[in-house]
Amino acid sequence: MTSAAALPQVDQRGTPPGRRRPAGTIARGLVALTKPRIIELLLVTTVPAMLLAQRGVPSIKLVLVTLIGGTLAAGSANTINCYIDRDIDALMKRTSRRPLVVNNGHGTIRPGEALAWGILLGAGATLLLGLMANWLAASLADAAILFYIFVYTLLLKRRSPANIVIGGAAGCFPVLVGWAAVTGTVSLAAVVLFAVIFLWTPPHFWALAMKFRKDYAAANVPMLPVVASPAAVARKILWYSYAMVAATLALVPFAGWIYGVLAAALGAWFLVEAHGLDTRVRAAQARESTTESAPETAAEGASSPAPMRLFHLSIAYLTLLFAGVAVTALLPWGRW
Repeated sequence: MTSAAALPQVDQRGTPPGRRRPAGTIARGLVALTKPRIIELLLVTTVPAMLLAQRGVPSIKLVLVTLIGGTLAAGSANTINCYIDRDIDALMKRTSRRPLVVNNGHGTIRPGEALAWGILLGAGATLLLGLMANWLAASLADAAILFYIFVYTLLLKRRSPANIVIGGAAGCFPVLVGWAAVTGTVSLAAVVLFAVIFLWTPPHFWALAMKFRKDYAAANVPMLPVVASPAAVARKILWYSYAMVAATLALVPFAGWIYGVLAAALGAWFLVEAHGLDTRVRAAQARESTTESAPETAAEGASSPAPMRLFHLSIAYLTLLFAGVAVTALLPWGRW
């Protein structure tokens, strides 16, 4: 197993000697380290949480402060994650173009620059949220950063198949930050929103990991699809999917019956696809067993585009679900 402290065997300046880097290249690299596409998904959950907490529209200034602060916090965690994981990112096709390891490991950003950038973003998030929202929101954002770095990246990712189950909690904090920014507290409704995202994360990420199982195996990262059979992974995805839908329905007393109808319909849609993945994986394994193929070949049956259907659907599902939270929070009717 690769040590979390291992360093990639590349020039530690990040670029070949004597090569001058254009400012635009550095700027694009620093932005890419923050993983903007992941941040977008995190922010999709923040505004609806704020609307539900307010039962209306909070001040635009507070919304902007919370979104910018959340962006800085998530960017900090993602950047430091890239700094720590640069050795395994170089081994995985999916991550081999990240700024610290692209160009055969030379990178467009130097490791020290990445670490300083991540720390700067985290400090900016803390000060912005603390001074312009409240210190509870800032503390929750800091907790998310620390959890993602120390619990997920350093402690669990390279050691346990439960890495994404426990470590994925870091991605649930934006709803708590948004709620705290509006109310100055964290209520039961906010905890339910946290639980929804917590239970959504394993099906979402395991579907992706099924597709890129070889990548994780090459880097000795024990994601569940690496250490368990495709059928076992698909069955766990199904269990978590049911738990997630149950959590979305637990929000009905807070969000109202219109939200409840939408959550039930979206949950049925998600469960149909989760069952479909389970069925397809089991059928593929049955076919492989009848031809007595090698175990490696059977495992590759789950690396077809089939898991990615659930992965992409999960993004649409979460977006629509939280859009429903936002809309129903603004409606003057439909509540209990």
